[in-house]
Amino acid sequence: MTVRSRTAVTALAGLTAGAIALTGCSSGETAAPGPNDKIKVVASTSVWGSVAQAVGGDAVEVESIISDAGADPHSYESSPQDAAKISDANLVVLNGGGYDEFMTQVLGEKPKPTVQAVESEQPAPPQGEHAGEPHVGEHAGEQPAPTQGEPHAGEHAGHDHSVNEHVWYDLHAVHEVADKVAAELGKIQPAKAQQFEANAAAFEQQVAGLESRVGEIAAAHQGKPVIVTEPVAHYMVEAAKLNDVTPPSFVNAIEAETDPSAAAVADIQNAINARQAVAVIYNPQTESPVTRNVRAAADSQRIPVVELTETLPQGQSYVQWMDAQITALQGALTR
Repeated sequence: MTVRSRTAVTALAGLTAGAIALTGCSSGETAAPGPNDKIKVVASTSVWGSVAQAVGGDAVEVESIISDAGADPHSYESSPQDAAKISDANLVVLNGGGYDEFMTQVLGEKPKPTVQAVESEQPAPPQGEHAGEPHVGEHAGEQPAPTQGEPHAGEHAGHDHSVNEHVWYDLHAVHEVADKVAAELGKIQPAKAQQFEANAAAFEQQVAGLESRVGEIAAAHQGKPVIVTEPVAHYMVEAAKLNDVTPPSFVNAIEAETDPSAAAVADIQNAINARQAVAVIYNPQTESPVTRNVRAAADSQRIPVVELTETLPQGQSYVQWMDAQITALQGALTR
């Protein structure tokens, strides 16, 4: 079962996908750490584990359930050992939006203080010709009105969109998660609250530097067409003001979590053979025979392929990883 088909997403209704939520529960049974003990933090993926580590510093012990750089988090199946780790944590950090449903299933049985990045299901930002428009609920719940004569959010291009759960590519959202982590850690160890706030501020300054770099891409390459094999980096594509020209037939299949039809595959192959894009953005963690063929076609046409992934390479922090990916994207666009 893939993430957009999971029914658990609907239980998160009420807030926008751009909103970053803090869900604290006092009913967890884990003993509170002493003032000199490390706070046990469990994150669903190494992405959010790295953010928690940056904020908590030496005061936390962070364990990420999914840390394999080659794994596909969408299809991850948790083990009893994972459930035990989550149950034993003082703080849980997860993505939400159905992306890491195994976390919410465990927390449903044993709720505890939790920072969740995506709090609700909401339509994914439009693709293709509408890329670059603000996504619904962007940053603190802003709700732009639909354009007159245009379908309401969730009905763009005549098909149903699901939540785009890859919010770690929304750098503003990462800022907000760091703030929420600092606030929750400060509740667990009040004497270190200022330390956590300072760590979050330092981390957010680094993320602001990443935002500036994406802004440089937008200034130099605004409107350049790109094709994506899976919309993992939509928020970065949007912030860089690139034009996602992936054929709608292919996008529709990916969003519906179905195998693209022969016609959809032909559409994307034709777009690449006609060199309609200056770069292909590729997610190796959701690789399939279809996407491998897309990559091979791009290579044959000498169109740069940029790998943008879902988890951190071993030994890298969130900032290091994201900086390297921004560098790769920038390099592809300047060839």
